[in-house]
Amino acid sequence: MTRLPRRLLQALDEFNAAHPWDHNAYYHRWIMRQLPGSFGTALDVGCGTGELARSLATRAAAVEAVDSDPAMIVRAQELTSPKAPVTFTTADALTGVPAASYDVITCVAALHHLPFTDALAHFRRHLAPGGTLVVVGLWRAQTPVDHLLGAAAIVPNAITGWIRSKGRTGHLPASMTAPVRPATMSFPEIVHEARRVLPGARVRRRLFWRYTLVWHQD
Repeated sequence: MTRLPRRLLQALDEFNAAHPWDHNAYYHRWIMRQLPGSFGTALDVGCGTGELARSLATRAAAVEAVDSDPAMIVRAQELTSPKAPVTFTTADALTGVPAASYDVITCVAALHHLPFTDALAHFRRHLAPGGTLVVVGLWRAQTPVDHLLGAAAIVPNAITGWIRSKGRTGHLPASMTAPVRPATMSFPEIVHEARRVLPGARVRRRLFWRYTLVWHQD
């Protein structure tokens, strides 16, 4: 690599560090478009400060939101109206699921913190007939397509960060300061394992270093 690309990449890194934004929340509207107009129960795994859970509550009769970080749960409760049909619980995603089944299960940027295959099988068991599972996750860049898509996201990432930071005041949201664990599975590995556990699952690469998975229970 020449000096110019290295300098450019360093400049972009510095710019992005000065203008951070929530790549996960970017996909919340997309998630809502995958779901029915109304449904009974929903489970949000790795709920963080509860932004997606609150959106789910606008369509659901009841939402259970779980996160392993007690501080996140406290903050989510503070930000949520007592009238919203949402219950926040500090729990492990694989052992602390409150109910037997849900019409909707969502999991954003949390699956790579869990045993991938076991987690998908667990979600499948807790998804009601006709229910929908939606995942937004992280993948480890490995193939030429991965690296090309990552490169294509660099400029939009910087522009989006600059636009969103202009309207931000005060400290960053807690969801943007939580510890981040790098992804260990490549996209082909994710597709192979997801379709083995969830036949017919739709798995797609997305911008901003994310993939999406949608699966409907028969």
